[in-house]
Amino acid sequence: MLDNKAAYYMKEALIEAKKAYDLGEVPIGCIIVQNDRIIGRGHNTRELSENALAHAEINAIRQACENNGHWRLTDTELYVTIEPCPMCIGAIYQSRISKVYYGAPDFKAGACGSLFNLFDIKGLNHYTDIVGGVEEAACSELMKHFFKKLRK
Repeated sequence: MLDNKAAYYMKEALIEAKKAYDLGEVPIGCIIVQNDRIIGRGHNTRELSENALAHAEINAIRQACENNGHWRLTDTELYVTIEPCPMCIGAIYQSRISKVYYGAPDFKAGACGSLFNLFDIKGLNHYTDIVGGVEEAACSELMKHFFKKLRK
């Protein structure tokens, strides 16, 4: 059973996902927490920015680094509505985020265990704890609604 804290912060990530949805972007949202304070927020802006790197996690990490005054985000937790892809896991690894909570799995690109787990690689100098399934139904439903609407 996940604690109320994880559910609370995932609902904050869902607020970011809804911002992406309203922009016509794939509705993925992310927040980064340090010492019970949100230091980074992000949502997908790939279409708007015409930038393949503008994933929710990358946008949140960028803001967290700016707010933290350093690229190392040790002792932070990242909450994202959909399981991170390999690129985002690379950014999570590089920024030394301690723990990732994700909502719904991504069976086509998930790099936290659905397709494969990049943190299973032995010999890395940093490992991140992963917890999936936080507010999974709400995260999954937003994605399903978006793609259903897109197909019409």
